[in-house]
Order: sequence, then C-alpha cells, then structure tokens
Amino acid sequence: MTFHNPSSMEDLVPDRTPAGVLGALSRPGRSNTGAIRKMQALGRLKTGQMNKTEQAYAKHLEDRKHLGQILWYRFEGIKLRLADNTFLTVDFAVMRSDGLLEMHDVKGSKGIYMDDAKVKMKVAAETYPFAFKVCFPRPKRQGGGWLIEEV
Repeated sequence: MTFHNPSSMEDLVPDRTPAGVLGALSRPGRSNTGAIRKMQALGRLKTGQMNKTEQAYAKHLEDRKHLGQILWYRFEGIKLRLADNTFLTVDFAVMRSDGLLEMHDVKGSKGIYMDDAKVKMKVAAETYPFAFKVCFPRPKRQGGGWLIEEV
C-alpha cells in the first residue's frame, strides 16, 4: 500500500489498485530474511523447465486428462499482465472437461507460499475471468495426492 501527504481524510486511504498493492510489496528496504532465503530455490530453472513438484503435478494432470476430467493443460503457457511491468506466469493453464479455464500455481508447501505470490494471485483472480488455484503436495503420511485451494 502506498500513502502520500494527506490533505483530507480521504487521502489517508491506502492505494488499493493492483499497481498500488503490488508496488507496496516491492518498496525499498524490504528484504528477505535468512529463513525465507533458505526456503527459496538455490537457482531458478530456465523458463519452460519444470522442477520436481511441477513434474509430479503434470503427471497428476495427465492422469486426469486420461480420465476425461480435463481436456488440455499447458505448463507456463499463459502470462498475465497485472500492472505496469508486473506479470504473473502461472505454472499450469488447465481446461476442464466443461470448458472452464483454470490457472494452477504449484508450490512445494504452504510454508514457501510467499506474500508477494499470494497478492499477485489475488489481483489476477480479481482481474481475469479464470478460476485461480494454488496446489500443494499432500504428505504421503496423509495419503499423498494434492491439496488444491481456490484463490
């Protein structure tokens, strides 16, 4: 949220436009703590290259495709513009068998689902006519599979 010199009570309201919300996340002085840095990937993969969690989710989608639950999916197939110089590339665009297009973002665990990613997903969900979902692998001791949450 961005603030400016208030000249009236109305001016005390934070900027809640997509650009204002996203800009607040990248303000100078905001840095990752050591714990957060440890959770992040040591190196980013090239565009179009899946990590192990994304590969497992692609297998899950392929199984659903064979069962007729989905018609199509594509990894990093859609890039959404949220604001000036701010984009979101979801991990998977998925077309269900009823024709509804969903955007699925795959995370290794809830603990590494960072605030900036949450805000981008919420802004995208408010801006675009797709269903947005975040997908986490469920631990094997809890039966495995996927925990899928609507944004």
